[in-house]
Amino acid sequence: MSRSGAPAPADMAGQAAAIIDRISYMVLGTADADGRPWATPVYFATDGRGSFYWVSSHQARHSANIALRREVGIVIFDSTVPIGTGQGVYIEARAEQLSGPTLDQGLAVFSARSITDGGSTWSRDDVEGESLIRMYRATASSYSMLAKDGRPDHRVPVRL
Repeated sequence: MSRSGAPAPADMAGQAAAIIDRISYMVLGTADADGRPWATPVYFATDGRGSFYWVSSHQARHSANIALRREVGIVIFDSTVPIGTGQGVYIEARAEQLSGPTLDQGLAVFSARSITDGGSTWSRDDVEGESLIRMYRATASSYSMLAKDGRPDHRVPVRL
């Protein structure tokens, strides 16, 4: 804790990492070519180094938006806690559909989380060719959290 009673930056980084590790769904914010926003929850896996992976239909609105505009916003929040005590991680990132060697890396990360959560292994057959599903990755450029300093919606940068 800092002298103001707000969590110290290192404490906030620990909180952010714990939320990202514990929560299975992130809210992905995209925008179309005209700037119309769209938000959707997606099950995700992370490599712990700033990359977030998910699978979606390439025909989904958020996937079409990413094809036109790669900048995305992400929120991963802990909705399991009592009212007034919640915290979330806000992420600015660039997203893309994966192919080639980056697809293999994404499949490995995503499959590991899927298996841990009771799902199955994902392969190229699941996300290429005739399949409507594709694999995506968002690479974080910044993280922030709400400061618990009494100011409403006051976000502070967090280093992960």
